[in-house]
Amino acid sequence: MLYLTGVGLSYLTSNFNFLWIVIAVGALQVISPITKFCPVYTILNKLMPETDPIQNGK
Repeated sequence: MLYLTGVGLSYLTSNFNFLWIVIAVGALQVISPITKFCPVYTILNKLMPETDPIQNGK
């Protein structure tokens, strides 16, 4: 979804700075299996501290 949003905004506004969103999301997806860091899981773990951690770097 973020890929389409970034490319769509870049196309509609002729502002290619929106492509940085696409590049950042793609980089996080490539790095995530190696580093075991996922920003979404980190935020969810902070929002729900009383539950079992999701992924937790494992």
